[in-house]
Amino acid sequence: MGGAPSASPSVPSFTSYVRQRGPVLLRTARSLTSDPCDAEDLLQTALTKTYLAWERIEDHRALDGYVRRALINTRTSQWRKRRVDEFACEELPEPDPVPGPDPAEHQAMRDAMWRAVLKLPPRQRAMVVLRYYEDLSEAQTAAVMGVSVGTVKSAVSRALTKLREDPQLTADALDAAA
Repeated sequence: MGGAPSASPSVPSFTSYVRQRGPVLLRTARSLTSDPCDAEDLLQTALTKTYLAWERIEDHRALDGYVRRALINTRTSQWRKRRVDEFACEELPEPDPVPGPDPAEHQAMRDAMWRAVLKLPPRQRAMVVLRYYEDLSEAQTAAVMGVSVGTVKSAVSRALTKLREDPQLTADALDAAA
């Protein structure tokens, strides 16, 4: 899929825009639908509309807003057109229970982990949060913190060691496993 020709060198090509902003736009689409596959379809439809209008978009700094509006309008149109089929049946179909961890235990473990993270020194805590809670790469974390990638690696390594050695977190993990 080649990009539409652009009027000036400062205007991004459609392809480069989609490569750069695709993951963010997909998260937006996923927030509008309950099914990940429907979200991908929704995003593709919105991007198709955007591609067709690429030359008419005057302010390319507002592309995200344009695509978000296309996502919302497309989703609204789909919702209005949907057909609802109801089938009467004697018994409600209940899914077989899926064995898995208790959600309460999972939440208790997350809470224990967060309490342990809060005990870390502020700089290590910030790096752990950026790396594992915000899912940034080491390079992105280094850029945000204004330090080198090596500093991020060593600080996060020390922080993880402290978390592994935290007696309260270990006790909480053992309680959750029992």
